[in-house]
Amino acid sequence: MNNSDDLEKLRIILPILAKTSGGYATITDLDGKRLYTIDWNGNELESYRGEIYELAREAAQRNEPQIGYSQIEDQADAWALKVGNYVLSCSNVERIKKEQKFVDALVKALPMIAQVAGGEAVIFNERGERLYSFFSDGKERHELRGQISDQAKQAMLSQEPFVGKSFSTHGAMAVRIPITEKIGFGFNNEKVVSKQQKLYDEVKKFQSAKYRFEDIIGESEQITKTKTLAKFIAEGVSSILIYGETGTGKELFAQSIHNASERRYQPFIAINCGALPASLIESNLFGYEEGAFTGAKKGGSVGAFEQANGGTIFLDEISELEFGLQTKLLRVLQEREVVRVGGFKAKKVDVRVIASTNKQLAHLIGEGKFRDDLYYRLNVVQLTVPPLRERQDDVILLTRYFINKYAYSLGKAAVDIDDNTLTILKKYYWPGNVRELQNCIESAMNMIRGQAMLLPEHLPLYLWQGENQNEALQINFNHESLNLQKAVIQTEKMIIKKALEMNQYKKAKTAEVLGISTPTLWRKLTEYGIE
Repeated sequence: MNNSDDLEKLRIILPILAKTSGGYATITDLDGKRLYTIDWNGNELESYRGEIYELAREAAQRNEPQIGYSQIEDQADAWALKVGNYVLSCSNVERIKKEQKFVDALVKALPMIAQVAGGEAVIFNERGERLYSFFSDGKERHELRGQISDQAKQAMLSQEPFVGKSFSTHGAMAVRIPITEKIGFGFNNEKVVSKQQKLYDEVKKFQSAKYRFEDIIGESEQITKTKTLAKFIAEGVSSILIYGETGTGKELFAQSIHNASERRYQPFIAINCGALPASLIESNLFGYEEGAFTGAKKGGSVGAFEQANGGTIFLDEISELEFGLQTKLLRVLQEREVVRVGGFKAKKVDVRVIASTNKQLAHLIGEGKFRDDLYYRLNVVQLTVPPLRERQDDVILLTRYFINKYAYSLGKAAVDIDDNTLTILKKYYWPGNVRELQNCIESAMNMIRGQAMLLPEHLPLYLWQGENQNEALQINFNHESLNLQKAVIQTEKMIIKKALEMNQYKKAKTAEVLGISTPTLWRKLTEYGIE
């Protein structure tokens, strides 16, 4: 094989490498002279041809891969690898530029956000160090720049929003929200303490989805296939319908799909369609104009679709959406525009829709409870998340993950698992799936006192009090039980009763374990006649 053939082969893969790395891909000769440079859109950057790339030259001289920084952008990471008589290099220049552009936009909006929020607004780095700060009157605050907030640092380390006492104002509360791994955003309520939830809504559009595919724990064939399919469909733009029982992690998949898509730097807004009455769901989804109803705030309010513009909206429990609202949602999906409650002007929106349900929508269509045309709009791509009982190989892996998680949060030493405990966990049916397993391990970790071993007696009573713990979930098959609809209802009643029992009949906790809202649980209790 001659050099020209080798060079041509390397040129073919350059656009793929540039797109994957989120930056530039380059071929140089052994002296580091650039021969071809491609950006992540697949365009050749001829202006760089002939320039010496020091990282590539060093890789050729040392005859080993090199990791360093891009010459084009100091903050961008880069690597170089010698391949025959050439050197192949990649950097994440474009990704860094996009992140910086996002941060610049947030800095520019900070004074306005502070004014709207009625309190101080701050941007901090991964160490919790203040970079920018503005008063509620829009003026920059210089005296605290460079100071470190422990709570902001904690938010960045955990990559989760943190609510606590304000760093700068005595008596005020503050919210710290990680935006990227390196930049976070916070605000306090020094002027209007009572508006804390409204303040959070003001910045909700800046927060990206938290979970990624690597956060979905499991190595079984079933979950691996599901993750592979989800990664593939993440690259598209079509609507996605996620099926899965309660507690299987449907929102984890929705957030992971968003974070693996080209919309990952745009908003991810989640709405639980079963958690609020129809009137509140409508105003939350579509927004409302001033004077639209009693209590409507001055100036009106944007809805979830406008907040998610450019990004992704996740409609959880879509099966619980009131039939009349299904028509309005269908129009938004068809026309790609939204009309606020009490308004007449249509606003264009660019939103990818991911919906989820634990019910078979085809059955609801047959019962006249769900629109078939909306179903076809949502079900362009279908993803089914397997229940935990179909991925038994993952039970122990998940158990160890949750043990480590709660050992850290509860301040306990490392804990091992007794063999009898493993047997009980692997044999159990897990009607509440991963969420039930997580709650069981959290409960068990609270029961450990000084031991370094998770024993059966640490588990919730219903798990280990007999070897026939799954009998309550078994269906005695007869001619009538082979009716699928009746079998589903019977099984759901059994699961709800068992969840109530394990949570001492506390409705809020039971709803959390089942992965549904408390109003949905009350509705099912009434529907099934459960006392």
